[in-house]
Amino acid sequence: MNRALYSRGLTTQRTFDVMCAATGLLLLSPLFAVVTLLILVSDGRPILFSQLRTGRHGTQFRIWKFRTMRAGVTGNSITAAGDGRITATGVWLRKFKLDELPQLFNVLRGDMCLVGPRPEVPEYVDQRSRMWEAILQVPPGITDVASLLYRDEEALLGTAHDPDRFYRETLLPAKLCLSLAYMSTRSMWSDIRLIVLTVHSSLSPGRLDPSRIRRAFGLGA
Repeated sequence: MNRALYSRGLTTQRTFDVMCAATGLLLLSPLFAVVTLLILVSDGRPILFSQLRTGRHGTQFRIWKFRTMRAGVTGNSITAAGDGRITATGVWLRKFKLDELPQLFNVLRGDMCLVGPRPEVPEYVDQRSRMWEAILQVPPGITDVASLLYRDEEALLGTAHDPDRFYRETLLPAKLCLSLAYMSTRSMWSDIRLIVLTVHSSLSPGRLDPSRIRRAFGLGA
């Protein structure tokens, strides 16, 4: 690919991401205030939770979320359905993916894009793998096809005898394959469509048709 054309594409994407993130933060500021108040009243401080993630070219950064777990409690990096660490407010926030909204600040900072492979915690990233090498060539995102198709990831992990092993050996490789397949044909219009579908799935959880999503982005039935 022509380097100048590639650079121009990245600039266009960055401009689009910054404009959308800034507009989203402005429009959603009342919702941010409501969620902040709910967490304060029901669970206290802190309001936000940060975690180290691996971004483009293996650079590590801190991702931000609304806190959905009891403060000061540690445990596995992945979360399965029924995890006792999740607060009552956190269950509601996770259901509608509202805990992810502070990542709009990560987009403004340049850590993430709106659309891209989800950034993983370092312990799950194998930079010697060709698959990971390809994934880490692009900035991570708030949403991608894998995020939509595995929206109920916690429920799947909840059925596994060994959630950590199931995630490493089955779920994560499947998600990476989907991300790579999408990246090979992505365009600005497909990104916009993906963002719209993500918003729709957050407003109406449980109404997503996985086979329709796969067909819409040329990922097979």
